[in-house]
Amino acid sequence: MFKHTFSLSLSVILVASLGADTLTVDPIVVSATKTQQSLSTITSNANIITAAEIEEKHITTVADALNLVSGISTVSNGGLGKSTSVFMRGFDTSRVLVLIDGIRYNDPSNSIVGSAFEHLMVTDIEQIELIKGAQSGIWGNDASAGVINIITKTAQKGLHGSVTGEYGSFNTKKYGAAASYATDAYYFKVNSNIIETDGFTAVAPKGVDINTLEDDGYKNATTSLKLGFKINETNKINLLHTIINAQNEGDPSSAPNGIYNSTVHDKLSSINFNHIDSFNEVNIYAKSSTFERDYPQDTSTKEYDGITKEYGLTSRIPYNNQKDFIIIGADYKSFEHLNALNKKYTDKGLSITNNNIINDKTIITESLRSDDYDAFNDKTTGKIGIKHNFNKEFYLSSNYGTGYNVPSAFQLFTPTYGNSTLTPESTRSYDISLGYKSVTLTYFYNTTDNMIAWDSANVKYNNLIGTSTFKGIEAEYKNQILADTLLSVNYTQLSAKDKDGFDLERRAKENLKIGIDYYGIEKFHFGAFGEYVGTRVQYTYGTHTVSAQTGGYTIANAVVNYDLTNSVQLYGKIDNITDRYYQTVNGYATSPRACYLGLKASF
Repeated sequence: MFKHTFSLSLSVILVASLGADTLTVDPIVVSATKTQQSLSTITSNANIITAAEIEEKHITTVADALNLVSGISTVSNGGLGKSTSVFMRGFDTSRVLVLIDGIRYNDPSNSIVGSAFEHLMVTDIEQIELIKGAQSGIWGNDASAGVINIITKTAQKGLHGSVTGEYGSFNTKKYGAAASYATDAYYFKVNSNIIETDGFTAVAPKGVDINTLEDDGYKNATTSLKLGFKINETNKINLLHTIINAQNEGDPSSAPNGIYNSTVHDKLSSINFNHIDSFNEVNIYAKSSTFERDYPQDTSTKEYDGITKEYGLTSRIPYNNQKDFIIIGADYKSFEHLNALNKKYTDKGLSITNNNIINDKTIITESLRSDDYDAFNDKTTGKIGIKHNFNKEFYLSSNYGTGYNVPSAFQLFTPTYGNSTLTPESTRSYDISLGYKSVTLTYFYNTTDNMIAWDSANVKYNNLIGTSTFKGIEAEYKNQILADTLLSVNYTQLSAKDKDGFDLERRAKENLKIGIDYYGIEKFHFGAFGEYVGTRVQYTYGTHTVSAQTGGYTIANAVVNYDLTNSVQLYGKIDNITDRYYQTVNGYATSPRACYLGLKASF
């Protein structure tokens, strides 16, 4: 059985990373053009993190899963559940569109500005799609840096289920269950996962033993429901609903033993009507994202509630003997900040994407989108990509796109810190990739005009008049080495500078990630993975004087899986094997060596 598992895992992981079209497994991607395409036939610079990779490493958070990929880096203000930022090619969270099964997770109301990655646990994920580079020409606002789409598993025919349990350091307990049933006429799937931990202190002055400080715990309960049914052979309906409830203990800045707690109640819902006929495929949808965040210790606003609603349709029209296609889309979105602000703005969008495959070797994709805002100037964005396959082992691809990010309601209207004069920022994005066998090399160059950022001198949000630049290289390698061993290596070099040429904070200039998986012993899988983080600066507040260097460290982790039976697996993992002391954000703790033991059973 382990030989089969190795072969399948290798094929899936290799194709997901490299876009090779020589292997039999060619994953389906939906985020590149808003329609299903095989990975080998898209021009976009993309990565897929597969279920096999996530489950073999027993990753807990989505942020940790994303951190496996080149061009991605993460920082956190403490341990599990504490504020976490994900940078994509140097762009921060507010410029990355995050979707869960196609539903927006970007919060328009919270001070985090973007997506609260700290509350996204790995729960029953089929794959995570990362589309890098400006994608506003397809998705509109929030996609200047790219798109991350977290896709959960679908119900398989028949009755299936699973239970999981894990216990480890910091009195961390994780348990969950999933059940599904599907026939030719209908399906349903329910999944629930709970994680709770005593944790360790969030705030910790550098060099202080975290064991001398009080613990800051966290609890997260995430439940999702998916169901659908066929009306007839050409029409079907799908419904999705996800609930994230979390309770977090934290510390005020510079107060390790203080109290700064919060609660989270997020609800994501969608309904989709799908129609297929001989002319086109139509999807009509309604989506809603509701965010409720309470901070009892805040001195001013204690509640940050927001809601995003989206209604729209897409029509995929194939032509040229089904080889090429056009996608026409229209959508209406409203972004609302409730509570004291009670502000709202809307966006009406029209988009068109054309995809051609020429001589079975050259792929060309063009996208154009027009957004009509009631609170900002209208904007047209676009994207063009080309990929040429010289042969089955060698390809060259390139993409150019424009992005458009509007300020959030929090940035505009929150008392004291808001700035109602903020204007949207514009991004231009370019990348070129060369792929040969198991190696991919990418160069990217992005610029953002009038970037919206925290202005510490004026203690509010502002447009930084000028051009910020994000450029660098990514190198990736994944392949079988020796017998029954998979090696993955990726390297990112980044230059992220503001309008005045200063390095942007918390972005690592270099990042090297290595993973080794060994399947040579029957029923066992051994894995080791880790990363080196290069120079990363933080400044003294309100200046460009470097106050802390939070890079220059290496972290290694290990995991072992053992198949007790075909349906029961025992596993153990160790994070931070060498017990390396480091901080990703100056003054905030990270995990020392931690050990976990778990069991998963499925039927």
